[in-house]
Amino acid sequence: MMFGSSLLAAIPGLRHAFFTREGGVSNGIYQGLNGGLGSSDDPAHVAENRRRMAERMGVTPTNFVSVHQIHSPDVVVATGPWPGEARPRADAIVTRTEGIAIGITAADCGPILFADAGARVIGAAHAGWKGALTGVLESTIDAMEKQGADRSGIVAAIGPLIRQPSYEVGSEFVERFLDADAENGVFFIPSTRSGHSMFDLAGFIRMRLENAGILMIDDAGVDTYSDERFFSYRRSVHRKEPDYGRHVHAIALERE
Repeated sequence: MMFGSSLLAAIPGLRHAFFTREGGVSNGIYQGLNGGLGSSDDPAHVAENRRRMAERMGVTPTNFVSVHQIHSPDVVVATGPWPGEARPRADAIVTRTEGIAIGITAADCGPILFADAGARVIGAAHAGWKGALTGVLESTIDAMEKQGADRSGIVAAIGPLIRQPSYEVGSEFVERFLDADAENGVFFIPSTRSGHSMFDLAGFIRMRLENAGILMIDDAGVDTYSDERFFSYRRSVHRKEPDYGRHVHAIALERE
């Protein structure tokens, strides 16, 4: 149903999970633990799946919070459940409030969980190529520091995401990264298809974290495209499926 980071697991009073699709009630293309509120799955199935994840995280379903993701560098601070029905539009959440689990959804994009054990501040970021390129990781770290964290003490765990052998991109994609920084060329290798390249999203994320001053980084090393335990947007497109499930990856401070 889930696996974790050895670095985060070593921190007392912390729960975290990179959830797989195992252990859920959804059917068909959503088979398993689909937590995507934006998917076309049966809402009752999604609610039950999220309830099971909340239980595993040690929180109530109302305290299992996520955002409406827009592939941005935007971060919100959570102090409890969001007021009203609407979720904030953002791609990262930070908190120092105990008893709530902050989660981001992903189905190929990079889920990054953060924790400063000393300051008791945590974060969760959704880093697809656009968010990673425009600064969501740096924004998350800055927001954590505003809550009392120190980046030199932050642990970051990179979860399951689409890996370079599965991530083929076109020349315009490559140019966008080279225009931002010519040194980004190291994250691309030639594809077997002319004019295409294979992109190392995990490597790019790690570089951005290191450049931001994060010293302790863990990487799950899992490819969501090739590993059927995970939902994959790109796999669903290649199979011409009408929609796809989403994982929720979460972190929480236990009540002391």
